[in-house]
Amino acid sequence: YVNPLLYDVVGPNYEHWRVSSDVGFNPTNTPPPFIQVFDPSFLEITGSSATIRAIASNAGYDFAHEAPVYVPDLNVVFFSNTGGGALSYSGWYNSSVVSMINMTEVDMALASTTGDVNVQIQTIDLGDRVQMVNGGTGPYKGDLLFVTSGPGTRAPTVVLVNPSPPYNDTVLLDNFYGRQFNSINDVKVLPGTDIIYFTDPSYGYIAGWRPAPLLPEQVYRLDPSTGQVRVVADQFVHPNGIAFTPDGKTAYVTDTGEIGGTQTQPATIYQYDVDPSTQSFQNRRVFAYADSGAPDGIQLDSNGNVYAGCGDGTHVWNSEGTLIGKFFLNSTTAQMMFTKSGLVILDGTVMYLANIEAQGMNLTTT
Repeated sequence: YVNPLLYDVVGPNYEHWRVSSDVGFNPTNTPPPFIQVFDPSFLEITGSSATIRAIASNAGYDFAHEAPVYVPDLNVVFFSNTGGGALSYSGWYNSSVVSMINMTEVDMALASTTGDVNVQIQTIDLGDRVQMVNGGTGPYKGDLLFVTSGPGTRAPTVVLVNPSPPYNDTVLLDNFYGRQFNSINDVKVLPGTDIIYFTDPSYGYIAGWRPAPLLPEQVYRLDPSTGQVRVVADQFVHPNGIAFTPDGKTAYVTDTGEIGGTQTQPATIYQYDVDPSTQSFQNRRVFAYADSGAPDGIQLDSNGNVYAGCGDGTHVWNSEGTLIGKFFLNSTTAQMMFTKSGLVILDGTVMYLANIEAQGMNLTTT
């Protein structure tokens, strides 16, 4: 437990100032991974016996980074590796890879030991139209809902993929009135509807595997029944993660300007009201600022607590924007996903499972 009252004033002789946001705040010097509590209410989320254990790992391959989608009927999590980077083996000419992990096998492996496990993941052979998957949600009417970022001159897309072999795909969108999107990053569905929202930063260009941007970095709304697509939020450096409250009245969008920029640029979660008639985003305000790295992927639990992948692990804020705890890994976490077994955390070369009591909000669209 890190009591803020003990660290709000460190005094003139303090010698451990953090000069980089990439360094996590760990005043107790606890070896990671561990659960870091900033407010007693976080224990209601974790429960009294929660642990964090590795469930799959590969030190030479950034295999678990983005687009987690949990399919309850299969008890499987789908996910992708990162686009670009030394350990991703993807770039202008090479797509990222989508894989899946069977949570039933994870549960069996964890039950056999008190330590970490390394469950075999399965790579999915997707069609040529599904390239550089970076965001995902669902199930969406039985399918996986993915957004892709390219690569190269391929148009980023919003695409449906059947979660069962042969993984047939249906592209829903690949342009904005004749212009390619920049590199679509993340996607969510407005609860109670089938309306799709997605973010479109320029990270593909920044990472060197997409051409120069043709559009501002914005958030879009897509109505699949009419094909209408329009902008619902702008004025970001790099919009990234997106999520809604369970009642669909509030939206969250992360701005990860700090990534690819400097640590004085946004590492911020913005909160919006969702207009009940137009479904546009209104009344933007700061919800939270991440103290380490920048908030990448974002998820909510059933009680409205907000989880985001940041520079030292997964941070958790309550609905008022107070940081109440972290799943501290001492490394950058991009995404996470609730399952029947707990919270699966994607940490690039490692996947973790935190067996917490909180339940994720329902992301299934029927």
